[in-house]
Order: sequence, then structure tokens, then C-alpha cells
Amino acid sequence: MTDAEFAELRRILREACGVALDDGKRYLIEGRMGPVLRRLEIASLSEFAARVAAQPYGPLRAELVDALVTTESSFFRDLHPWETLATTIVPRLLERRAAERRLTFWCAATASGQEPYSLAMLLLDRFPEVVSTWKIGILATDISRPMLDRAAAGRFSQLEVNRGLPAATLLKRFRQDGLHWQLHDDVRRMIEFRPLNLCLPWPAMNACDVIFLRNVMIYFTPEDKKLILARAARVLRPDGFLLLGGAETVLNLDSNFERAPELKGGFYRLTGAKA
Repeated sequence: MTDAEFAELRRILREACGVALDDGKRYLIEGRMGPVLRRLEIASLSEFAARVAAQPYGPLRAELVDALVTTESSFFRDLHPWETLATTIVPRLLERRAAERRLTFWCAATASGQEPYSLAMLLLDRFPEVVSTWKIGILATDISRPMLDRAAAGRFSQLEVNRGLPAATLLKRFRQDGLHWQLHDDVRRMIEFRPLNLCLPWPAMNACDVIFLRNVMIYFTPEDKKLILARAARVLRPDGFLLLGGAETVLNLDSNFERAPELKGGFYRLTGAKA
């Protein structure tokens, strides 16, 4: 792969999904595209780059995005956000939404689905009466349709369920199927999976009480981060919460949000909103 081909693939990836690879990530393209080239019977990255350049909006563009977008995920990733949700955020929202009896959550960049499923299991375990009597909406989106299909299947390997999932929850919410674990249907039915590219115009969606935007903005340019945060501010309810990853911040990006210092785990609210 020549420098020009590397630059072109980076440009296409940036245009397609907002992910900005720096000059040192040549190895990432070469490593992750190997299996794709073999499956598609394409001789080299040079040939792949030439085909994408000839048909920049064709199916190979999707192959490039699916191969290079990071899909790291785990159940109940990090401790503090989930405990804060269970002990503070959800109880606070239940009090505020008592009249309408509706809660709406959005998990962006859901990858293989562990985050929205963790949320669903938390609600089932900690707030079973609410789940059975309220309207609970959990939207999970991702740019990759193959990842969405995999997430919707609710089928995970032993390694995946070993990462963050308590043994009691595994036995309660999954059934073993050979070398994999299948999530029970009552959990899967709580999630709506939908494709969404964060860097393109967003479709209409319900106003959200909590937006999970964790560990995804680190891959975007400052300009795209500002765009995404501005859109999130319009989707979030006035007294709702935005959850970012531990290494992410809104500082110098968007004045619509402020850190909620009394809450552990990376929660933000709209500036001046009710605590």
C-alpha cells in the first residue's frame, strides 16, 4: 500500500463515519483488512484501494468501515456509571416522570450490544415493577449493520460473558448453547436496534432521559465532536443526563453541557439544568 493509497483509505473512512486515523495507524489498516481481502479474494490493499476509489460509495466502503471501526465492548463496563444509574439517576428520573410513567434511553455506538443489554438487566433486577408497568424505551444504534445484527441476536461467547458479567446474572438471564450463551428473550425484547451514523444528520427520535455516548468520541476530530454534542443537546430532555467515557470531556467543545460533579462515572447535564 502506497502513501497515496493509505491517505485515500483514511479519507474515505473519515468521510464515511468520522473516524480520523493518524499517520501511525497504517498498521491498523494492514492488520484488520487482511481477513477482508482473503474473504473477498482481493489480492492486495493496493487493489482494494483502487476499487474503492473507482466506486467510493459501493459495498467495499462498508467493508472498510466495518473492519476499521473499533467494536470493543463489555458487560457493565466500569463500575461507577452503573452504580450511579441504579442508586441516583434512575430513582431521580422515576420521581420526575411519575406522571407520564415513561423513560427513554439511547446507547450510541452500541457495537455488539453489551451496553444496552447491561442497562436492560440492571432495570430488570433493580426496578422490576417499573419495567412491568412503565413504558421503557432503550434505543441502541451503531454504524455497522453486521454488528447490529450480531447484537440483536443476543448470543455471546464464553470470553464475552466472562468480561464484567456477574455469575448470578449470567445464570439468571442467559442459557448455555454449546460454546455460547444465549440471552433470554425478555431482555432482548427491551432493546430496539437501529443503524445510525453519528456524523451524518440524525433521524427523528424520541427525546431521551439518558444518552450513553461512551468511548466513541475519542475517535473523532474536534469539529465532529462539537457537531455530535450539539445534536445530543437537542435530543436530551432538559433535565436528562449525558454519559461519556472516562477519557472524554465536553471541555472546550460544547457549552451546552456541564459536568454533574455530585455524580460518579462521567455524567453531564445541560448547563443550568435542575440537579
